Amino acid sequence: MQNKDCRYFCRLVEIMERLRSPGGCPWDRRQTELSLLKYLLEETYEVVDAVQEGDPEKLKEELGDLLLQVVFLAQIAKEKGKFNIEDVAKAIGDKLIARHPHVFGDKELKTAEDVLKHWDSFKKKEKKNLLNGVPSSSPALLEAYLIGERTARVGFDWEEAEGVFEKVREEMKELKQALEGEGSVEEEVGDLLFAVANLSRKLGVNPELALKKANRKFRERFEKIEREAERRGKELREMSLEEMNRMWEEVKGK
Repeated sequence: MQNKDCRYFCRLVEIMERLRSPGGCPWDRRQTELSLLKYLLEETYEVVDAVQEGDPEKLKEELGDLLLQVVFLAQIAKEKGKFNIEDVAKAIGDKLIARHPHVFGDKELKTAEDVLKHWDSFKKKEKKNLLNGVPSSSPALLEAYLIGERTARVGFDWEEAEGVFEKVREEMKELKQALEGEGSVEEEVGDLLFAVANLSRKLGVNPELALKKANRKFRERFEKIEREAERRGKELREMSLEEMNRMWEEVKGK
């Protein structure tokens, strides 16, 4: 049963080996770890889109595209004598077993909070500080959320959401002061976004995913405006803001 389940994964690894071989594909052979980063990011966000859309067929396809990037990077590492895909699978398997002693051992961790505390203590043995596990290459909004999430685990957090609301109001006030020449506008915008990311976290919302949904909603509504303007024989750039706002309110109800 195990071999049957793994056969297509093994085939994928073999396909990638052939593509990278001397008689393989010139494009695939030319790629490096750095050149693949943009594809890795693109495929990751396409997986996010598929999950949010709730389309299982699309998700299956996008997970395959993402898996390809993992296999691709592992193949390049193998060619350089660093590691291979088996090493990758072994490392994550070992980590999962070590981090779940309540499943694979005899330790008792009864709640999700207990599990998080155990993970934090485990990570302290692996890393120098709590925030080392937050990738600095993450999208900025997600990075702010993850930073707040990590520091909250050791008690460095607002007690209630209202405290974060107050922090947001404070940052908005400081931004207005910066606009009047009392400070850096860029810095205050950053502080405001950081506070909003933490407010989202405190409300149980991932700000990156929430903003993605808001972006998608705006796209869909704006495309409706474009189609409606075309139906009326008008160009958006020739319409007044008042006209576009009226049309916006119309499409919101559709």
